Amino acid sequence: QVQLVESGGGLVQAGGSLRLSCAASGRTFSIYAMGWFRQAPGEEREFVAAISRSGGRTSYADSVQGRFAISRDNSKNTVYLQMNSLKPEDTAVYYCAAVFTVSNIVLRKDRRDYDYWGQGTQVTVSS
Repeated sequence: QVQLVESGGGLVQAGGSLRLSCAASGRTFSIYAMGWFRQAPGEEREFVAAISRSGGRTSYADSVQGRFAISRDNSKNTVYLQMNSLKPEDTAVYYCAAVFTVSNIVLRKDRRDYDYWGQGTQVTVSS
């Protein structure tokens, strides 16, 4: 079992930046690949970014490629999502998620692959 708590959301103007954090507790953090997803009102939860358990591989949705960066610090049991050049369409509740993987290079982009989820943090981008 692992517990995930997101923080860092808020209200920001278009073009601004936010850094989300997801703190994990419970089992050894470094055995989990991690992902960030988001869900806007009336929409399905969608993939944003993922990172392998070692941090050596990352992947991004096309809509955030070049603007967002996922990273992790296994010594702090934390995964981050740096969001730059924010747009109103980035407005959503952002969730972090964890899945156990054997390999150091595997990452997951399908939300159905993830076993553990945080409660979410609201990001609102005003125009």
